[in-house]
Amino acid sequence: MRVVQAPDGASWRRFIEERPASNIFHTPEMFQVFRRTRRHRPTLWAVTDEDACLLALLLPVQITLLDRLPRLTTRAVVYGSVLYAPRSRGQEALALLLRTYMREVNGAPLFTELRNLSNMEAVQHILCAHGFAYEDHLNYLIDLKHPPEVVLQNIGSRTRKHIRRGLRRGHIVVEEVRDREQVLICYDLLHQTYRRARVPLADRSLFEAAFDLLYPRGMVKFWLARVGNTYVGTSVELLYKDVMYGWYGGVDRAYADYTPGELLMWHILKWGVENGYKVYDFGGAGKPGEEYGVRDFKAKFGGRLVSFGRNTCVHSPRLLWLSKHGYGLLRWWL
Repeated sequence: MRVVQAPDGASWRRFIEERPASNIFHTPEMFQVFRRTRRHRPTLWAVTDEDACLLALLLPVQITLLDRLPRLTTRAVVYGSVLYAPRSRGQEALALLLRTYMREVNGAPLFTELRNLSNMEAVQHILCAHGFAYEDHLNYLIDLKHPPEVVLQNIGSRTRKHIRRGLRRGHIVVEEVRDREQVLICYDLLHQTYRRARVPLADRSLFEAAFDLLYPRGMVKFWLARVGNTYVGTSVELLYKDVMYGWYGGVDRAYADYTPGELLMWHILKWGVENGYKVYDFGGAGKPGEEYGVRDFKAKFGGRLVSFGRNTCVHSPRLLWLSKHGYGLLRWWL
């Protein structure tokens, strides 16, 4: 077994297609999206056997918040976590992969975070042994393998009432984005939402790259909700295999009485059912025991609460301490 950083494209694609636990963040297409995004630098680490077949895969994306302070504001996020072949050989490959990554990353990012989208209990001992400490992190998964009426019935009664009332009144119109220029409208709504929450938003180039590369392949959907001629909500979903991934969303609070978020979400779930998707992955719901308003919104839609957690390895503890204090000040500036 050996570690490579430029595996054969066909082997890469075959490896993820054969793994049931693979997700959209393991794909070459998503890698290219991040390559086109400002302040994002994706890297690829893989283990291959003597026949150049992949046995394990790691795709950290180094994200820099401030160009002028890269050492203090760069972290690595592995959005789809690790992927490995079955049985002991796959686990041996994963151990080699992590050992090599830890040796060669050389403290460039402050930390590397694995965001687990499926149950990783089978390899937690390997992750922890290589410095990736586990922490619970929640998520909601909605079962779409039912008729729309059943999915609607599983939604909380108050939210279901708002959806039905909104559908009767017809004030909210949901549209699929088919023109690249409309991505800017989505971004403006997202920027407004993230600024209100005092959380940094990825550069516009991320969404433009997603539209350019993923939309023609049916791997992303951009949605807009409007009242009259005014756009009041947006949602971006990633699509892979039979799963819809909630990626980004935002609404204009001035139109909260129209419940655009709830109606937009229902439209997406209904579309997913009608187009053969089996699961809607809400993309995270925060840490247990911590208040998180977004979790309250997601909980209303009747999904199954899971905790696949995250694994994080800190490469530069002192710099991370400085960065966290600086980030607190930056949030007030946002």
